[in-house]
Amino acid sequence: MEIERGLTAEFATMKITLPRAKKPLVIHSDGKYDARAWADALQDGGPAARLGDEVQITRVLIEANKILFEINGGSKTGHWYDHVQVGMNGSTRPVSTNQNDPPNGSKIVLVFQGTVPSLKSADIRQMLGAVFDFEKRSASQQYVETLPEPIKKAIKDQKAVEGMNRDQVLLALGKPRSKSRETSPDGDEIEDWIYGEPPGKMTFVRFNEGKVVKIDQSYANVGGTTAPPLPPPR
Repeated sequence: MEIERGLTAEFATMKITLPRAKKPLVIHSDGKYDARAWADALQDGGPAARLGDEVQITRVLIEANKILFEINGGSKTGHWYDHVQVGMNGSTRPVSTNQNDPPNGSKIVLVFQGTVPSLKSADIRQMLGAVFDFEKRSASQQYVETLPEPIKKAIKDQKAVEGMNRDQVLLALGKPRSKSRETSPDGDEIEDWIYGEPPGKMTFVRFNEGKVVKIDQSYANVGGTTAPPLPPPR
């Protein structure tokens, strides 16, 4: 829990060029990586981020002997659930509406010799230090400090609340799996951001004219409900 909450949505500055790669790029727990393999991946897939670019960890997945990090949404390809539809406000829509979009991120895997030991997020930042600079104070961090306390707390807790704008939701939840957009009968621009992977918990964030007006959570394909969203900031 500490690792996931401490690193998900974390920003870093690239110390090297980050390749787009179909398979996760390996970094060992001693901080070393195969520069030649990364160069080959760069030649095959091109850059996901260049030296000095700011990137975001958008997902952390802990397995038996490794930790997988999605960077800027990962290198998405087609999945069986691209055709799954979920309901919202009495209608259904595909979970993914942009499966033909090119990948815009990459994946990193931190590999350990044995099982993943007891670590804190600060330890992992140090292990990834050959590639990522977590020390630079980003513009995003400075921006968060200027926000009202309820929104600042929601971003820290990685939750969306009513009244947030798109940038604040990105800081709280990262990039959505998919988006859909429509115009209401009154001419307002309505946009829905969808988070989560079926089967499992799905989060729907609805914007009206750029502000969050509704958050729905449900389980796709497995039934059940989740706790109600946080109250809007006052």
